[in-house]
Amino acid sequence: MTKIVTHYNRRSFIKVSAAAGGGMLIGFSWLNGCKSNTPEPEAGVAVPKEWFEINGYIKIGDTGMVTIYSPNPEIGQNVRTSMPMIVAEELDVPWENVLVEQAPLNTGWYQNQFAGGSLSIRLSWNALRMAGATGRRMLMEAAAKEWGLKVSDLTASEGVIKEINGERTITYGEVASKAVGIEVPKEVELKSIKDFKLIGTSVKNVDGEKIVTGKPLFGLDFHRDGMQLAMIQHPPAFGMTVKDFNEAEIKSMPGVKDAFIVDTTVEEPGGFDEKGFKQLIAIVGESTWQLMQAKKALKANWETTGELESSELHVKRLEKALASGEVQESRRDGNPEAAFKKAAKIIERTYSAPFIAHNTLEPMNFFANVTEDSAELIGPTQTPEALEGSVSKLLNLPLEKVTVNMTRIGGGFGRRLYVHFGVEAAAISKKIGGPVKLIYSREDDMTQGTYRPTYRSVYKAGLDENNNLISFSVKGAGLPEGPVFPNRFPAGAVENYLAEKIKAPTNVTTGAWRAPRSNFTAGAEQAFLDEVAEAAGKDPIDFRLELFDRAIKDPVGEKHEYEAERYAGVLKLVKEKANWGTTKPNVHRGVAAYFCHSTYVAEVFDIVMDKGQLIVQKVWCAVDCGIVVNRDAAENMIQGGVIDGVGHSMYSQLTFENGAPNQMNFDKYQLIRHSQAPKEIEVFFVENEIDPTGLGEPGLPPAIGALANALYKATGQRYYNQPFMTEKQVVG
Repeated sequence: MTKIVTHYNRRSFIKVSAAAGGGMLIGFSWLNGCKSNTPEPEAGVAVPKEWFEINGYIKIGDTGMVTIYSPNPEIGQNVRTSMPMIVAEELDVPWENVLVEQAPLNTGWYQNQFAGGSLSIRLSWNALRMAGATGRRMLMEAAAKEWGLKVSDLTASEGVIKEINGERTITYGEVASKAVGIEVPKEVELKSIKDFKLIGTSVKNVDGEKIVTGKPLFGLDFHRDGMQLAMIQHPPAFGMTVKDFNEAEIKSMPGVKDAFIVDTTVEEPGGFDEKGFKQLIAIVGESTWQLMQAKKALKANWETTGELESSELHVKRLEKALASGEVQESRRDGNPEAAFKKAAKIIERTYSAPFIAHNTLEPMNFFANVTEDSAELIGPTQTPEALEGSVSKLLNLPLEKVTVNMTRIGGGFGRRLYVHFGVEAAAISKKIGGPVKLIYSREDDMTQGTYRPTYRSVYKAGLDENNNLISFSVKGAGLPEGPVFPNRFPAGAVENYLAEKIKAPTNVTTGAWRAPRSNFTAGAEQAFLDEVAEAAGKDPIDFRLELFDRAIKDPVGEKHEYEAERYAGVLKLVKEKANWGTTKPNVHRGVAAYFCHSTYVAEVFDIVMDKGQLIVQKVWCAVDCGIVVNRDAAENMIQGGVIDGVGHSMYSQLTFENGAPNQMNFDKYQLIRHSQAPKEIEVFFVENEIDPTGLGEPGLPPAIGALANALYKATGQRYYNQPFMTEKQVVG
């Protein structure tokens, strides 16, 4: 067993207090960014008569039932199931006895109360284990005191404490009230990994039945008697603002209660505040249909305040940045320029990707009820603390007067990291003096911004006369942030190496999109490495393994972000599972591997071309994410990432003319269809005892490279520009 200290810094990790009707309360401060989450399954024990509830606490009732307050958002990554599994494992209670409740934002009790960066399990692992283990220890101490024994004379399992050399037993519920006076131990023992019974198994999504039967869970489901509905209209192009509109005409339309211009400018804005459209036309009324009709009747005067950019301009800016732009971050090992001069072969290729939208299934929405001295907000957000802060600034209210409650989120992918729609709801509520729910149309969302940036990168490799890679460089620019990670692979594996990350200006607003920057860089890098391997006359996997071997035995430079052994490990595993090297008639294979969010993923794609149409027959995925908490949820996240990567790299793009996106809905913006998804995705996890790492995002990036490499085998043409469907080879 591993011992772990139960007190962190200035805040006691565990607090105990008496429950009103008996029982024990174990509270913890989520110092490691925990998000406790669980369902409302049918409990295996009766509901306690009384609970004593404290924010940020685990509750143990007199019946043995355990409730965990979940401070963090659920965006489909299944943390409402996986996180309670961790507590239940260390507490050693039957899974059916565990319940979860969603906590509101409370910065006094919780830290890192957000969903993003594939950090949920990674940051919460130790804190959740500690909470469960401490509870188990205190219950055992209470039983030992009751029986006049030492804790070492007892065992605890499945919610029951037993004598090792005797017949007596007592349930957690029976001893919980007696554990209240027990002093919190300074350290507790965690289970050995080999003793896990729940972690590593497959547990179904605890909200699954509610989701498929349409039970109210999401922001769009929220209703409060007396609330009004609102919709907005932002300027039609980046570089424009609203001057005025036909206000009187709109107010006279059926079902419309009010219409006005609202300003959502926040002083000293944070990273998740609106940067593009701060002045909006708001229409308030009785039904979404009536509001949509009113929006169609809008006649607004828009003022041009900045440059109205086009896609052609975006390309020119990226090209200019690559030639002479500002370098944000770089790395240099050896003398790559001299090595290129000596190279027997040089391969140089340029890759690009367009702006793309998030297009969550549930459009943006939020409820707000603002009074003179308070603001209440309810809805789907990945960053409740950021929303709280922005509303506080907007309304000039103290933070403690702003409350944020979270609903389940119908898709995030980074889109709901940004808080403008909650801020807009608060501004509208203040203006009308009552509760309101703001609802975006799909067009509102797709044209608002916070897109995945557009990128352009140039890769260059030099081979010597023996086909060894002696020099490698990458220069990548983005609007506005470059996509290059200078210290990632192949940094550390090539003697002469140069990587440069470059930024370029734009007034199109951008933001985090699933696996930020990696979603482009992995595809470009892995497609390029395949082309270099072919020039060297080497198998793509063998070529990569040679580079990892160098990084393992004789790494170049002072540091690199990845562990070469683990990186090589997923390649070897996917090679084995996919029977790499075997051939099937008319089946074309591609491989890629990538590291991000502290996780390693390698993928092999098998595709066929049927009358010019791409069919992905099967995808093999090898994943090293440390300990897998919920195998079912973990597989689902990798599979979803693969499908997301295929869909967006094949079909999706936003283009611009006079500052406005040309694609405003799904009639022009193509998403992947069911028939275009891989027919089968098989996932294999590396078994180890490393603490869990990120999983919501790492499955997507290598899918793009593996797909591009398989497409090359099928068509004989390389794919440099996303979406791949626009390449002549595919449509011709």
